[in-house]
Amino acid sequence: MDIARGARISRRGGRNLRRRAAAVTAPVLLAAGLAACSSASAGTGPVTLNYWSFPDNSGAVQQAVDECTAQSGGRYKIIYNKLPTDADGQRQQLVRRLAAKDSSMDILGLDVTWEAETAQAGWIVPWTGADLAAAVKDTLPTMLYTATWQGKLYAVPYNTNTQLLWYRSDLVPSPPKTWDEMISDAEALARQGKPHLIEIQGAQYEGITVWFNTLVASAGGSILNASSTAPSLGPPALKALQVMSQLAHSSAADPSLGVQQEDQNRLAMESGTAAFELNYGFVYPSMQTDNPKLFKVFKWARYPGVIPGFPSRVTIGGIDLAVSAFSPHPDLAKQAILCLRDRPHQFLAAVKGGLPPTLMSLYDDPAFIKAVPYAAALKTALLSASVRPKTPAYQNISIVISHAVSPPAGIDPPATLNQIKGGIENALADKGLVP
Repeated sequence: MDIARGARISRRGGRNLRRRAAAVTAPVLLAAGLAACSSASAGTGPVTLNYWSFPDNSGAVQQAVDECTAQSGGRYKIIYNKLPTDADGQRQQLVRRLAAKDSSMDILGLDVTWEAETAQAGWIVPWTGADLAAAVKDTLPTMLYTATWQGKLYAVPYNTNTQLLWYRSDLVPSPPKTWDEMISDAEALARQGKPHLIEIQGAQYEGITVWFNTLVASAGGSILNASSTAPSLGPPALKALQVMSQLAHSSAADPSLGVQQEDQNRLAMESGTAAFELNYGFVYPSMQTDNPKLFKVFKWARYPGVIPGFPSRVTIGGIDLAVSAFSPHPDLAKQAILCLRDRPHQFLAAVKGGLPPTLMSLYDDPAFIKAVPYAAALKTALLSASVRPKTPAYQNISIVISHAVSPPAGIDPPATLNQIKGGIENALADKGLVP
């Protein structure tokens, strides 16, 4: 069971998570076009459904594709087209094909931040009737929210992810409940000459936007107002910036915080220099393999809160499956999606591919708990998770935030808050849809 390998791919939520602009060249698009079969079947035989999604190297997605094809009884054949490895490249290719009304687009694997953009553009279709009822049954409410735009469900949650606090129980017998406690514990360890660093994502990319969003939500706020028409950056956002600055200027900060991403955090923890790590579940099997000695004291807990007495609300990530508005076979595409994300295939994706499921009942399945011992903590975090700003302009907003708060040592809370507010206002006026 290669949980680590697949989970590294699924880090778009937190990931999730690289949002800087990336060019997709014409040769890349041409090659992808040649690789995909046309959705229109030639002659008799099953309809071809092209499924465009992230590249899963574990084999779990391909196995689900093959099994759903077989289970269709000859009605359709699913072709799995792998998008680029990085999230920016994935979005670039999807956006350009959809803008061209490409009829070879049937099933789309969307990052949880792309639904508003693609739905607003008219590129994906809403779910209704019996298909809608099947899509929402037993599904995490927070993930359903990521797939909803203006009151309609436009995609079906396929996998998810969020961060936990990982810590060394030989250094910290009881995990801290808040960021203040965690930084204080780390500074005390530093004074004792013990491993003490707090590992988190501080580089200028989506990961630091996720950190900021988590802190704002955990402080009781949100980045945008309820209608997603203006920034909502009051005291909670100021508190979030103060926490980020506090860590950056403490002895608990990794010296390379400003360039750190998820995998660098993992490596630092495995090397024995850190006491705490805020990261996704892929770190658990990785520690088990890479440092069995430290694995014995490698524990997990809920992500620390910002306000004492108020639990954290950690940013959710994952992939939702949508039907292209340009698919010649939308009804069959919906049937295929329901198969790809059914219970057996979500279990397969979780255990073989390291992609946490969106079906709530799986978190109580003994076989899943055996494979993912931290399942209960993960479910608790997912049920109370926060969602990144739901707006077609999300790409621009994420860039505004990541540029303002990285490196964290450069944060001046009041001035940085004003910078973010102004940048978001400009991003909303520009209406997103960055090609």
